[in-house]
Amino acid sequence: MSISVTNLTKIYGTQKAVNNISFNINKGEIVGFLGPNGAGKSTTMKIITGYIEADGGKAEVCGEVVGTNSLSTKKKIGYLPEANPLYFDMYVREYLEFIAGIHEIKNAKATIEAVIDTVKLKLEANKKIGQLSKGYKQRVGIAAALIHDPEVLILDEPTSGLDPNQIVEIRDVIKNLSRDKTVLFSSHILQEVEAMCDRVIIINRGNIVADDLLSNLQKSTTTQQQIVVAFKGSIQLEELSALNNLISTKQLSTFSFQLSTDNADALKKEILQLSIDKNLDVVSLQSTEHSLEDIFRELTN
Repeated sequence: MSISVTNLTKIYGTQKAVNNISFNINKGEIVGFLGPNGAGKSTTMKIITGYIEADGGKAEVCGEVVGTNSLSTKKKIGYLPEANPLYFDMYVREYLEFIAGIHEIKNAKATIEAVIDTVKLKLEANKKIGQLSKGYKQRVGIAAALIHDPEVLILDEPTSGLDPNQIVEIRDVIKNLSRDKTVLFSSHILQEVEAMCDRVIIINRGNIVADDLLSNLQKSTTTQQQIVVAFKGSIQLEELSALNNLISTKQLSTFSFQLSTDNADALKKEILQLSIDKNLDVVSLQSTEHSLEDIFRELTN
C-alpha cells in the first residue's frame, strides 16, 4: 500500500477541516482528490506529506507512519503544493541543483538532466525561473518533486491557471509518471481528472462522500441518465411519452429524441419493443454517461 489514511482528523478552532476519513491507494494508481474550496483536500495532502500534524488518526506512506519517522517518509514523497514555492531569481538548473543538494543526491548533474528531460523542460532550462510562463514554472515544480525519485507524488492543483495546451502537456507528464509511481492529485478542472484517473475520491466539508472507480460512480449516481434515439421514420411524441421508464422527452430533430430516465437499460428495451410494435427501424440508440461534473455537483451540493 503506497498511501494509507486511517481515521484522519484535523481541527482548526471549532471547525473540523478533516473529519475521521480513511482511504488507501495502491502503487501505480492515479487518484483524483476532489472537493469544493475548503472541503479539506489541501489539509489532507499536507498531513500525508508531513507538512502539518493530524489531531487524530494516522497517515502511512509505503508502510511507514508519517510523523513517527518524518524524514524517512518525506524521502518517499514528491510534493507540489498549490502555491508552487520557487525562487524566481534562480536559473532552472541552479534551482534544481539546490534541491538536489538538499536531498544529498549523488551524481546530481545526470539526475537533473534526466528530470529536465522527463518534464520536457530542456528548451527553457537556461532561463531564470521568473522569466518562465506559468506552465513551465509548474514543470519546474514537478521536476523538483521528482528529483529524488520518490515512490509517491502528491500534486495539489498542478494544472491551475494553465492554458489548454499547457494542461494537455502537464497531463501527459503526470500520466507517464504513474507507470512506476503512485499519484494523488487534486484539481478543480474535472475534465482533466476524467482524462487521467480511473478512480476518484470526493471530500465535502471534511467527510469523504465518494471513493470508487469513476465508471462505478457514473452507474450508481442518482442523476438522471440521458438516452438519444433516432428512428428511420416518424413517430408521434405521445407514443414515446407513454413508455414506463421515461421521465421526460426532448425532440432533437424530426426523427431523433433525447430521453431522460433513471433506468437506461429498461428504457432501451421498451424503445426496441416499441419499434417492433410500430414497425419502425431504429437508426441509433445510445446512452450518455454521467460526467464527473454531474457526480461532483450531486455529491457536494
